[in-house]
Amino acid sequence: MNKRLHNRLAFIIIGTAACILLISALSVLLATHYHISMYHDQAESMNHDASGLDYHLEQALIQSIIWTFAGSIVLAALIGFYFAKRISKPLVNMKKIAESMANGQLDKRITVNGEDELAELALSLNELAAQLHKQEQLRVIMTEDIAHELRTPLATLKSHMRAFEDGIWEPTPERIHACYEEIERLTKMVAELEDLTHMDSPVFQLVRQQELLSALIQQVVAIVSAAYLEKEVNLTFRCSPHIRIFVDHSRVTQILVNLLSNALKFTPPNGQVHVEAVEEGHDVLIRVHDTGSGIEKEDIPYLFERFYRSDKSRNRRTGGSGLGLSIVKKLVTAHGGQVWAENQNGVVITIRLPQKSDLH
Repeated sequence: MNKRLHNRLAFIIIGTAACILLISALSVLLATHYHISMYHDQAESMNHDASGLDYHLEQALIQSIIWTFAGSIVLAALIGFYFAKRISKPLVNMKKIAESMANGQLDKRITVNGEDELAELALSLNELAAQLHKQEQLRVIMTEDIAHELRTPLATLKSHMRAFEDGIWEPTPERIHACYEEIERLTKMVAELEDLTHMDSPVFQLVRQQELLSALIQQVVAIVSAAYLEKEVNLTFRCSPHIRIFVDHSRVTQILVNLLSNALKFTPPNGQVHVEAVEEGHDVLIRVHDTGSGIEKEDIPYLFERFYRSDKSRNRRTGGSGLGLSIVKKLVTAHGGQVWAENQNGVVITIRLPQKSDLH
């Protein structure tokens, strides 16, 4: 920074003090010189009298003090009002913008001038407004998606029930099972929303213990293998049998099941999904690589947002609830890890988890 706010304030205080001292010195010098000159003029026209000198010296000192006081007050007032206006103007502007943001006008921005702390504060407020605007857009999208997710199965159930009631359809086992599937989807989505809400609450805790990662992955592969066989997608994994990791067993199982289920949805028949786990320093990297069509580059930053779908035309049957990857991110973050996605002949989702607890 070329100029920082505390330097400017220091210069103002030092400059004001220097000016006051300068006014004081000039007042004493000028007033004393003036009265001594008057005394000499009087001494030439009358007999020398020391009392006259005393009188003029006293007057010189009194007048210099008065002029110093008056000049200092005027100078301090001018400097104070000028710099108070200069400093308070951007703060008042920030206050107005902040009030506008509080009233929902999140597109407002502060004009940034200079490179001091006030400029940094303005930049921070602008960044805050941008983040709030982004979150508000995501909230609106999420609300619309929740309404859509609920509306579609409810409309299906309503039409089925009305058809049964009016005698248009016979309540065959197939049609009753279709209604059951819609109810299952609704139940699953509500359960996932409850899970996300629980993860956001302060009472959410992980029950961690040392786990063999290869055994954990093998267990998850066994859970999802039937779905992979049904779609004819090849699922493989590679993990050293010696890798241990300090995690919540049930939550990491949930993470991997969600990732493998998500990979299966977007991998075509005869495709392949590969899980790989490797050690990297004090961390473990778990990669899930599918041979699907990949995702658009602009969609990658939003992949783990709630209800986000890169393909807006996907229906619920192929697209799921849109909450699985959000749950993955929450759980990985709770473990102190990171998760991200990349395009590499399909999609690669990578999880980085610490091998040991920070408490050990």
